Amino acid sequence: MTNTPSQASSVQMLEVSPEFAGQRIDNFLRNQLKGVPKTLIYRILRKGEVRVNKGRIKPEYKLQAGDLVRVPPLRLAERDEPAPLAPGLLERLEAAIVYEDKALIVLNKPAGIAVHGGSGLSYGVIEALRQLRPDAKELELVHRLDRDTSGLLMVAKKRSMLRHLHQELRGDGVDKRYMALVRGRWEAGRKQVSAPLLKNTLRSGERMVEVTDEGKEALTLFRVLRRFGDFATLVEARPVTGRTHQIRVHARHAGHAIAGDSKYGDEDFSREIRELGGKRLFLHAYGLKVPLPDGGELNLEAPVDEVWSQTLGKLVE
Repeated sequence: MTNTPSQASSVQMLEVSPEFAGQRIDNFLRNQLKGVPKTLIYRILRKGEVRVNKGRIKPEYKLQAGDLVRVPPLRLAERDEPAPLAPGLLERLEAAIVYEDKALIVLNKPAGIAVHGGSGLSYGVIEALRQLRPDAKELELVHRLDRDTSGLLMVAKKRSMLRHLHQELRGDGVDKRYMALVRGRWEAGRKQVSAPLLKNTLRSGERMVEVTDEGKEALTLFRVLRRFGDFATLVEARPVTGRTHQIRVHARHAGHAIAGDSKYGDEDFSREIRELGGKRLFLHAYGLKVPLPDGGELNLEAPVDEVWSQTLGKLVE
């Protein structure tokens, strides 16, 4: 891709290289125009100020190799470069990386850190990694984890890896396993929850998901790992589909809310866990198997944090 001229106050001409072929114009611009608010990007698209090969296009237009994208002058109040993040946070995320090669980073994301900025957050994992790896110009999230969920998160360093992993995620090539501490005694015979899920956005902007026949098909496989009497059960959850908040909603639908879940949980149960020191959502993406483009397979496991392990250590089996 070539970019001339570079000043944000001038017209920019972006030539689409082959690795960006097939990407939507809105996603392409969000990736290329670092620091430009999403609202501004969609405004210039909506007004027809962005041209591709001198013609108007819609936000869902998919780019082709060789396309010439004209971006109008942008007046930004923000500084050209994002503010440096706290060294402590960067060091924490650097230490959380469990696998890295030329095309992929996998990290054990701590609970409480969002995967990306937005909704009042100035940064997330992806913004931090862009500061940690300034030479990796194509860093993109492969998938997402909720802010309060910990565990294995994939970030592609190359478009070719991003496309490969998205294709595998759409099929059944990627095996993701989670651990969850849930309320009550989960019976061993309850091995799956199949319940359609519908995502709604409330007036406040908060996303809520509910089980309803009008929703999309969703299936989660569960396995009992450890019981703590009738009080709680540690389960493995394997989402066959990838719906928003799927494991959390399916666990509640089965009558076993996840500890520390402020949105779908059981407050009495969560309070008892908090009193033991468990001040977090007890959902952790611990296992990942993914086929690599060269025919190999990446097989990773990520340990839980001290809050998790110490809290479970106080429970009685």
